[in-house]
Amino acid sequence: QVQLVESGGGLVQPGGSLRLSCAASGRTFSWYTMGWFRQGPGKERELVAAITGSGVRTYYADSVGRFTISRDNAKNTVYLQMNSLKPEDTAIYYCAADRERTGRGTYDYWGQGTQVTVSS
Repeated sequence: QVQLVESGGGLVQPGGSLRLSCAASGRTFSWYTMGWFRQGPGKERELVAAITGSGVRTYYADSVGRFTISRDNAKNTVYLQMNSLKPEDTAIYYCAADRERTGRGTYDYWGQGTQVTVSS
């Protein structure tokens, strides 16, 4: 139903910032809760942040208090602003879409993933 294209990953030093972007196709972007996931070396994939279709409600993992998720439905884009990055934030970051109401209750659509490396 939707295709997701990520950008913004890269190498950053500790304490630095990155903004990840995920552009979605389709005309029903606002019907999807969007999530950012990450999978670090030797760790399982975890949900970092999520935002409902309206953008009103957000969720954050306990470990990412300095991250901010947002979306611009007019641009079909969701963002993850990451500040004060730490080496433990190093991971492949994925965006994903969960169709609200009529979906299966899972994230069925995924981006390709973008590498974030935090290192001095």
